[in-house]
Parts: sequence; structure tokens; C-alpha cells
Amino acid sequence: MIPLNSARRMRSEGTPSRHSTALLLLTVLCTASIIPALQRAEPVPETGTAARSPGLIRRALDPGAYKWQSVTIRDGQTLSGVFEELGVDRASLALAMATESGKTAFRRIRAGDVIEFEINGYNRLRAMRFDRSDLEQATLVFADGKVSESVLKRALEQRLMAASGEIRSSLYADGKRAGIDGTVVNQIADVFKYDIDFVEDLRAGDRFQVVYEQSFLDGKPYKQGHVLAARFVNRGKAHSALRFNHNGRDEYFDETGRPLRKVLMRVPIEFARLSSNFGMRRHPVLGRMRAHKGVDYAARTGTPIMAAGDGRIELAGWKNGYGKTVIINHGQGRSTLYAHMSALGKYTRGQFVPQGAIIGRVGSTGLATGPHLHYEFRVGGKQVNPLTVTMPKPEPLRGAALAKFRSATAPALAMMDSPSADSAR
Repeated sequence: MIPLNSARRMRSEGTPSRHSTALLLLTVLCTASIIPALQRAEPVPETGTAARSPGLIRRALDPGAYKWQSVTIRDGQTLSGVFEELGVDRASLALAMATESGKTAFRRIRAGDVIEFEINGYNRLRAMRFDRSDLEQATLVFADGKVSESVLKRALEQRLMAASGEIRSSLYADGKRAGIDGTVVNQIADVFKYDIDFVEDLRAGDRFQVVYEQSFLDGKPYKQGHVLAARFVNRGKAHSALRFNHNGRDEYFDETGRPLRKVLMRVPIEFARLSSNFGMRRHPVLGRMRAHKGVDYAARTGTPIMAAGDGRIELAGWKNGYGKTVIINHGQGRSTLYAHMSALGKYTRGQFVPQGAIIGRVGSTGLATGPHLHYEFRVGGKQVNPLTVTMPKPEPLRGAALAKFRSATAPALAMMDSPSADSAR
């Protein structure tokens, strides 16, 4: 028989109690339920930058691989700021800025410009691409602390275009309405300047036709170029112009082959208004009637004054009431005078001056009430009206030169005369 105390001791030391057994059983059950749950759990999605950018994930997976990345410049953003955002070292920035392409493109960086960078996961820059100009794309390649550059020129497509219109207000406004820009409008005015004063002679109802070069970049209109053919009907009289290279120089001729360029210009100034005609008038300063032996053109002080024709300078200086004056001898008894200048040009007495050269600037020196050009045309020492005098005509093309002219200008002339061109816009 086992003593009572011994039996109690055996239960407490060698045999688990009911409480311990229950606790052990609970632990086993919890563990069994947790393990499958952990095995079934979905991965927690990342919330950082890499999770939002597949490109960065790829670079993280293969950080040594180079990828092209396009950056559009924001308003107020600098190239230095772009490099900083990309994490590219400033040494590469200095190399890029020192290239000829960098000097050209980056000094005028603007919002909307696009620059491409070839970089890897370590923020190492291998190359850059950007537009150096409208027609040039530059590529910079970085290696061993140096940079090399190459430039790819974009090709322009050239086409002939035709336009026509009617004058309602001005050549510029009505030309724009017909689809031609200031480049073409200015050429039309320059081509016909020997026969038409586009300030004084223009009338509502006058008509124009023009064939010109139009360049296209990537299929879109880029720039308007040379006028190849033009016709202007002023006050019922038709004037024509055809561009032709004669003796190595591009000139304009009428349809018979006679050059439009006259020996002398009737109006040696642009952007001016006829303020006083040739003849008797009351002198604005002296206040009495006297002959006005020239024509006056009101214009802003400083407006350029051109030589009316080739010749030699007889006077470039002060001449009594004329103020600062230039006189040019054109030969064959013809000379021109330009008065009231604010400044003289670079030509001095005895020097040859070509037609169209700037000989001075509009002013109000001498007896003048305001800035204007006083222009005189002299034949045999006598003043004549430059607006009505018969100008000497240049010699026309003849023989082989005339045949070549007709062949070369036929396509542009036919395009200008086609019904579709006449009804354009």
C-alpha cells in the first residue's frame, strides 16, 4: 500500500495536470490553423516609386542596361534642373554645354522642347538627342570623360504653289488672305517697284497672281520661298515678272524677256507716303508760292534712303536749305538728289555706289518742318518729275538667251495661267 503523501507527490511531479494538457492542446490547434493561412497569404504590393514605374522596375532588375528616356521641358525649367532630376552628374552637363550643338540649342531652351537621354540604373549618361534647329537633330555620345557629337539634317520637300487675290485694303492684308506670307508679299512689291508705287498707286480692284516655292518639313508647310512668276493688274494695266538666272544672277523679266530692273528707281524709299508732289506750291517754311522741283516722301526719322541707280557720289554733305544732302551722277546727263537727311551713309564724294545701296537716313535738316525725303530727278541739269519721266529701258534678252528663258520659265507661267491658280482661295 502506497502512502497517501507519496501518491500526491507522484501526481505533482511525474504526471501532467489537466490544466497543462489543455494548454498544450490549444497551442497545437492554433499553430495548425496559422500555417495554412500564411501559405495562402497574397504578397503585399509595394507603394514606392518602383511600383508605379515599370521602367524603373526594369532598371532595378537590370541596372546596367541603358534605356532612352524622353523629357519635355517645363515652363521655367533649366537644363541643369533636368540633369539634377535625372540624377546625372554635372560633369556630363558641362560636356554637353561645351559642344557646338549645345551652345546653339541650350542657350534658348524653351518650354515644350524635347530632349532624349540614354541612361542606366546607375544614372550614367551614355547619349543625348535633341533638336539643334528646325532642320537639324544633334546626338551627343559620352565616353571616358569626353563627348562626341553628330548632326542629322532633315530634308525639306520643295513644291510650287499658286495663289491669287484682289486688292481690298492693302497688298499685305489681301496677300495674307490669299495664303501668302510677308516673304512673298515683300518680293512682289520689290519686283514691281520700278513700275508701281504700292503706297500711292494701289487701287481697290487691282488683282495679283503669284507662283512661289513652298518648302515642307515632315509633310507640313514650313517656309515660303522665291517668287518664280507674278502678275499684277494695276489700274487696268497688267505687269508680269518671271524669275530667270541670267549670267549667273537671278533676275526678273517680263514675258517678252526684258529685265524689270530699270536704270533708275522712281521711288528710292520704302514705307513712305507721298506728301508733296512736283510743281508749284506754298513753301511750308518760307510761306510763299514757289516751284517745288522734286517730290517729298514723309517717313519716320531714320528710314533708309536708297540710291536710285548705279552712279558716283558728287556730293555727300551739307547743302544750304537742303540740309544733309547726297547727289549721285548716273551718267548720260542724269543725276538724282536726296535732301533733309538725318544721317549720311558710308559713301563719300567720288565713290561708286550701286543701285539700292543705303546712302542715308530720313531726317528734317535744312528748311524742313518734319522728317521726310526730298527727291529730285535731273536730266541735263534740269529737274523733272520722277513720277512721270520716261525711264530708259534695259536691253531685252535675245537669241539663245531668250530661248533658254522661255524654256526655263514655261512651267511657272503655265501654272500661273491655269484656271485653278486663277481661282485659288
